[in-house]
Amino acid sequence: MPVPGGYYQQGPSCFDRVKTGFMLGFCIGMASGAIFGGFSALRYGARGRELVNTVGKVMLQGGGTFGTFMAIGTGIRC
Repeated sequence: MPVPGGYYQQGPSCFDRVKTGFMLGFCIGMASGAIFGGFSALRYGARGRELVNTVGKVMLQGGGTFGTFMAIGTGIRC
C-alpha cells in the first residue's frame, strides 16, 4: 500500500557518493602511508622532526593519491 502524500526517500546524489569515495580513500591512504612511510623512514635512520616530516609527507601523498582513485572509481559507478 503506498504511503499517502507521495513522499519518497531519495538516496545520496552522485556528487555525495564521489565525496564519500574520496574521503574513504583518503583515510585508507593515510593509514597505509603511516605504516609504510614510518617503516621506511625508520629503516633509513630518520629520527625526531625528520621522521615526523617524512611520515607526514608520505601520508598526505598516499591519501591524496588513493582518495583520487577511489573518487574516480565511485564516479564511474554513478
